[in-house]
Amino acid sequence: MTIESGHSETVADRATVSAPPGELRARGLPLVWTLGAAGFVVGALLVGLAVGPTPISAWAIARDAASHVFGFRSPLSSLDSGIVWQIRAPRVVLGGLVGMMLAVAGASYQGTFRNPLADPYLLGVSEGAGTGATIVIAFFPHAAGSELLPLAAFLGGLVGVGAAYLLGSSVARAGGTGALILAGVTVAAFMTAIQTFLQQRQSQTLQQVYAWILGGLSGATWHGIVLALPWIAVSTAILLAHRRVLDVLSVGDEEAGALGLNVARARGLIVVAATVGTSAAVAVSGLIGFVGIIVPHTIRLLVSSSYRAIVPLSLLVGAGFLILTDVIARTVLSPAEVPIGVVTAFLGAPFFAVVLRRSRWVGL
Repeated sequence: MTIESGHSETVADRATVSAPPGELRARGLPLVWTLGAAGFVVGALLVGLAVGPTPISAWAIARDAASHVFGFRSPLSSLDSGIVWQIRAPRVVLGGLVGMMLAVAGASYQGTFRNPLADPYLLGVSEGAGTGATIVIAFFPHAAGSELLPLAAFLGGLVGVGAAYLLGSSVARAGGTGALILAGVTVAAFMTAIQTFLQQRQSQTLQQVYAWILGGLSGATWHGIVLALPWIAVSTAILLAHRRVLDVLSVGDEEAGALGLNVARARGLIVVAATVGTSAAVAVSGLIGFVGIIVPHTIRLLVSSSYRAIVPLSLLVGAGFLILTDVIARTVLSPAEVPIGVVTAFLGAPFFAVVLRRSRWVGL
């Protein structure tokens, strides 16, 4: 028997009842936290648009946006308006999309593998995408600024996770999580070896490769957003629709199966959706780590351990978090720019250490 959409809520409620006492503090989505997360995103958007070498007030930006919609007179000059909507806005929007996707994918991986330390790159997305990008930069340097680079990174991420999933599923019943994780480590090591070999053979491209690997939004364009948006939107919608299923998976495979869930099919669909969305995000931003750990785990600590709250709140908070992180990356050493992956690592490594210490007390 499998879970159908019509009664997934009932099965999730049974899973909640079956969970250990205190495991789930709130089953639904708290209104106060939802409004707070939405306000956080709006604030981050205004900060991202306002802060830069040319300071522009958030109120003036809001009035300028209203002028485009309602035909009011804009308070901004044509130059300032161009800075806001042609330079900063694509970067802010792309940061929001990527942060949203990485946070939701991280939450979904954590629910699927029943481990709050799992992240969107667990099964080799980063190594596969890095290999694809390295191939283009090393052998087609003149195409590095074209659509070929994000396409190669996107396909590389899919190939890496696809290989890990096939390998893990071939040695474990119902796609066991332990086998999938070990398969991901194996494939990631192989992809890293290929990437390192190519970098050594084409050493003149090392700077370009590392610039991409460290992540960044400086090259954001509306065209790049259009390329990534459909994949991220569909993936996010699927993961949001399966947030109740993640609560069922959290009670364990055998218990979830007894409640009527087809564990292998559910896990496969969630992993595929998270992987496709992450690959699309990585393709246009490079590798940005720790977002998928910091955001979901913070929500888990502050709000609820139910994925009915974690997944939608991760969407909002993840968007705002990466927008603000990008503001730090482009202002802390202005006019120079720090790779955003360095900033997220600087924030994420201590956070990961705290989570790891705490894991001793939650039985991970």
